[in-house]
Amino acid sequence: LAASLALSLAACGSSASTDSVAASSESTAASSAAAESTAETSELAGTTLKVAASPTPHAEILNAAKDILAEQGIDLEVIEFTEYVQPNLVTESGEVDANYFQHKPYLDGFNVKQGTHLVSVGPVHYEPLGIYPGKSDDLANIADGATIAVPNDTTNEARALQLLAAQGLITVRDGAGLTATVNDITDNPHNLQIKEIEAAQLPRTVQDVDFAVINGNYAMEAGFSVGKDALATEDASSEAAQTYANVLVVKEGRENDPAIQALYAALTSDKVKDYINSTYDGAVVPIF
Repeated sequence: LAASLALSLAACGSSASTDSVAASSESTAASSAAAESTAETSELAGTTLKVAASPTPHAEILNAAKDILAEQGIDLEVIEFTEYVQPNLVTESGEVDANYFQHKPYLDGFNVKQGTHLVSVGPVHYEPLGIYPGKSDDLANIADGATIAVPNDTTNEARALQLLAAQGLITVRDGAGLTATVNDITDNPHNLQIKEIEAAQLPRTVQDVDFAVINGNYAMEAGFSVGKDALATEDASSEAAQTYANVLVVKEGRENDPAIQALYAALTSDKVKDYINSTYDGAVVPIF
């Protein structure tokens, strides 16, 4: 597209004077020289950052930030992992400078169990749960006794119940927060039947229930469009979104390193926000 645009502009300006063409060339050369100069004079020029990440969406988001860091002379090397233990261990050992794949509750639990000393630099995105239609598609006129499937693990079930409560479908006991279970439902005016199902199985069983509350990653894998198919999703200001936002993580003591701060600034830039919003169809939401 950029090449086509350049050719198009050249064709449109084919009758311009030689001086104009020369001036344009000089301007382009000056811009390139300025960019190179910025990278060369940056205090961080020549820095290489190694970051461990899961392939989707974390490595993809990091790659979207590469050009921003390159302008400061920083080379970002993304190392992909498909499990959730090694990224923290190699960050602790110093084999990588940072990682990006987890939320804060997982990080805190890992530190306790593994004796590691890892800290969050800050949140980048969250992956919202959504309510998806099954036999029914009208939350506003939900039928008495409708069945709603929710994840059966403690964390995601609580998130699902709070999402239903946010839609006014049930009331959850004050203070239950993200530990809520069906026993914490204090008001159920529509006599909803809450069916607990393993999270990964929910997309396969949605046609058997009226509605299902599904994790964004499982919804995407099943071909659902989070932006178009979900009837409601967790809001960015919700307790769940704030708690389970995915964070950039480093070993304690490195969180204020200039290079790490440059990385976090790149990850929370408008360019990366636009990339997330245009790429993931609501399944991944920037929280900055």
